[in-house]
Amino acid sequence: MKCASSNATAVPRTTGNDVIPLATPGKRWYICTIGEHCFKGMKLVITVSTAEGPSPAPSPGTSAAEAEVSALRSCVWILAAMAAYKMIMA
Repeated sequence: MKCASSNATAVPRTTGNDVIPLATPGKRWYICTIGEHCFKGMKLVITVSTAEGPSPAPSPGTSAAEAEVSALRSCVWILAAMAAYKMIMA
């Protein structure tokens, strides 16, 4: 995965509360554009598969969007921790 975007219409995700819809199958690439972060490994590819059955119902009091954001936020935290570890160990 390159550390430069060829997507001229890409919208930066900078709020920390951004929602990224993963409604259609395919690959989505995300890179950090701050300094050398991407070159040091702060990049992510998400492969969205076709659902084989109905989506599970969200737990009471949680919307589907909140569940999706929560899962993505967890993934981002794991990637950030891995990137920090990689930078420390470099």
